[in-house]
Amino acid sequence: MSVSKKPMVLVILDGYGYREEQQDNAILNAKTPVMDALWAKRPHTLIDASGLEVGLPDRQMGNSEVGHVNLGAGRIVYQDLTRLDVEIKERTFFANSVLTNAVDQAKNAGKAVHIMGLLSAGGVHSHEDHIMAMVELAAERGAEKIYLHAFLDGRDTPPRSAEASLKKFEDKFAALGKGRVASIVGRYYAMDRDNRWDRVEKAYDLMTLAQGEFQADTAVAGLQAAYARDENDEFVKATVIHAEGQADAAMEDGDTLIFMNFRADRAREITRAFVNADFDGFARKKVVNLNFVMLTEYAADIKTAVAYPPASLANTFGEWMAKNDKTQLRISETEKYAHVTVFFRGGGAAGGAGAA
Repeated sequence: MSVSKKPMVLVILDGYGYREEQQDNAILNAKTPVMDALWAKRPHTLIDASGLEVGLPDRQMGNSEVGHVNLGAGRIVYQDLTRLDVEIKERTFFANSVLTNAVDQAKNAGKAVHIMGLLSAGGVHSHEDHIMAMVELAAERGAEKIYLHAFLDGRDTPPRSAEASLKKFEDKFAALGKGRVASIVGRYYAMDRDNRWDRVEKAYDLMTLAQGEFQADTAVAGLQAAYARDENDEFVKATVIHAEGQADAAMEDGDTLIFMNFRADRAREITRAFVNADFDGFARKKVVNLNFVMLTEYAADIKTAVAYPPASLANTFGEWMAKNDKTQLRISETEKYAHVTVFFRGGGAAGGAGAA
């Protein structure tokens, strides 16, 4: 039997789905002659892209990263969201040595514990329940200065849904008798992934210098002011939360900073701004020597502590093709490069020669 030398193409239509109801169904209402012909004349099937079938909690919506990870692995891969949910439920999260050591180091030196991340119930890049658990961990271990720098979503959640989340955290800090929300900013600024460094700089200055375009006494008040300026959650401009009599929350040498996003692609740029000595994305007005912790590994070349290193997957698509001497070419736009490389190999390192 001869082996075909013709190229084979695997095309991933990110976000393309199947639903029989025609109302509000852009795909079904569009003219799609090529897809119609393939569906009519070629073997096909449907696969689930959400919930337990892709390693997420039941009824949790899927997303681009999750889809690529499962496709590349060829099996169900339990996602960081699910893994962290279990860790928190079983309280092993509260004994994670990387997290506890980072908190203890700051506490013992009289320094601050800064927590930053996407304050969202969306479960795509982060989950606010994980951030709440981190606040509780810091408080339980005796940290007195706990500052939350909240990135607002409005993309994986409704456009103006952040108020309930901010209120929840303000109530939590009040109950603890220590800590506070120190800043709010939309993910448009803090979570860029396409080298738009002017945006990232605004979020960086907000946290390191406690300087922003706006200031408010409370996080909810700052959000309401943003809504009055017609800014949805995603686009809320850098806002310092600093009521009269409160201590400044600018980051200082020796502080701990824990980044609570678990998805890597939109966490890398701002992490590099904090961590890399040779960072050149923008001229940093203030370089802070922090004890920086990534919740998961955002990139292998970012040299800082990782609370939950990646689990390795064997025989992913790329690795298997490489073992069988198949050359691969992965093509995507800049914003999706991680999806066809890192995510498609399950988050691990490249699997040998020829494997992406």
